[in-house]
Amino acid sequence: MSRPQALIFDVFGTCVDWRAGIAAEAEKFLSEKQIETDVHAFADRWRGEYQPAMERIRTGGRGYVELDDLHRENLLRVLAALDIADLFEPEEVDALNHAWEKLPPWPDVIAGLGALKQNAIIAPCSNGSIALMTRLARYGRLPWDCILGAGIARDYKPKPNVYLASCAALRLEPAEVVMVAAHNDDLHAAHAAGLRTAFVARKHEHGPLQTTDLGPTAAWDYVAPDFEQLAALIFERA
Repeated sequence: MSRPQALIFDVFGTCVDWRAGIAAEAEKFLSEKQIETDVHAFADRWRGEYQPAMERIRTGGRGYVELDDLHRENLLRVLAALDIADLFEPEEVDALNHAWEKLPPWPDVIAGLGALKQNAIIAPCSNGSIALMTRLARYGRLPWDCILGAGIARDYKPKPNVYLASCAALRLEPAEVVMVAAHNDDLHAAHAAGLRTAFVARKHEHGPLQTTDLGPTAAWDYVAPDFEQLAALIFERA
């Protein structure tokens, strides 16, 4: 297999632990209000609004809206469902919404991205906006070469144009690009668009009782337990 020219990455769940990060930020805000709740359940509930909000855009029911704004709308929906929305001023909602810019990378990510970057272009192909991805990269020291994904495609994965717009922005053919994700559905869509694929499991993305994406569901081009071993696998084989 020829040497890939670029690797593009799912970010939420694949590169960063959104559940732990959101729970930690929620703990700060909710404790200040003396609100007692399971902050991991709060994170799960907020994340649970993620796909439905994007699906309205993917299916044409709404024009493109940046994920930052969808996250804020989803947060208001969760606060209202918990009957605590009245306890938060608009600026406090804004501040809590920035939690998505403060998510910790998984332990292998920084070193693994560094190893991959020695041999190819690396960039996020996330549903996060350019602003969100930039601030998250600064927070977590993610060494991207550029920011790709929904922000340049003006659409959301798994729509094929998101993957293809990322390849086009790099002036590369899809077959020259590897999509890296911990989510099999992401890889199925990328493969259908002509990209190569790499699966790295994050078995605790959804907590200790996770039942999905524990392993590959197809014969992806590369399967590795972490980013450092992915770098060795890809460039040893290339």
